[in-house]
Amino acid sequence: MPTPWSRRTILWAGRLAFALALLAPSPVAHAQQPEKTYRIGFLYTGTRIQREASPTVKGFRQGLNELGWVEGKNIVIEWREADGKPEQFPGLAADLVRLKVDLIVANGAPATHASRQATSTIPIVGIGLSDPVGQGLVASLVRPGGNVTGSATLFSELATKRLELLRETLPGLSRVAVVWNGANPGNVRQLEETKAAARSLKLRLQPVDVRGLDDLQRAFDVMTRTNPEALLIVADPLIITYQAQLVEFAAKRRLPAVHPFKESVEIGGLMAYALDLVDLNRRAATYVDKILRGAKPADLPIEQPTKFELVINMKTAQALGLKIPPSVLLRADQVIK
Repeated sequence: MPTPWSRRTILWAGRLAFALALLAPSPVAHAQQPEKTYRIGFLYTGTRIQREASPTVKGFRQGLNELGWVEGKNIVIEWREADGKPEQFPGLAADLVRLKVDLIVANGAPATHASRQATSTIPIVGIGLSDPVGQGLVASLVRPGGNVTGSATLFSELATKRLELLRETLPGLSRVAVVWNGANPGNVRQLEETKAAARSLKLRLQPVDVRGLDDLQRAFDVMTRTNPEALLIVADPLIITYQAQLVEFAAKRRLPAVHPFKESVEIGGLMAYALDLVDLNRRAATYVDKILRGAKPADLPIEQPTKFELVINMKTAQALGLKIPPSVLLRADQVIK
């Protein structure tokens, strides 16, 4: 039979257990609190089919998954494709603003400009921005100061490097056609610096402006008439959507061409000195992660790429009857045989 002391101990313990049970969170109540699902918009330059195969999207999705963001679970992506028509970006951006997305990811400068014109409050992550300060997208690389942040490129410097590679590969080179998109503000500086490099290398440039699919065929007609000795393609979100046609044209005209993306070389282009697009867009996902967790775009520095690749397709070189100099081959990060 329990003693008075033991009865008091039992009673006290029972009351303590009851009090602790009241303070403890209910497992059922906790289970009923779903994880918040964020909605982000993504403005893409090409078509839906191109998007699904794009290294841009591949890298972005990879980065999201690495950071714990799963489509359909805690994040929903509203994809908007311009179908190779950048003039559609303002309408697409306005549509995302009407949906009240939590954030907009913009593929390239034209998409970023359209997003910024559509909203001054929704955070914007621009991918692959050429000279974002000069274009007025941000106040500075260190402190963007508004609702835009993201990654800058070194496209101007890379274009100069590509021209040097062409000259080193073709010592007797004198005339180079340059395919570029004049509708992209960031490309103006890229072309000017390429012209400056051409003067120092004693090369004559023939800029060919491509702002849409109709311009592409006209560009091919112009280059067929003028017969340049080589082709340099300026990095641009629109131009990359035409990479298959550009590779085919260069092969047909037996034009040595240097491309801005390694994916062009993988499908038959001669060479590329390029950013790693998968890595660039994987890094873009870190901006999305930080902003959705409370960071402000104004305080997130613009990131500049550090990873570059020289890729050479030896099959294409042989088809063109070219012998790639050892000095170029030794610097290659990847040689396709």
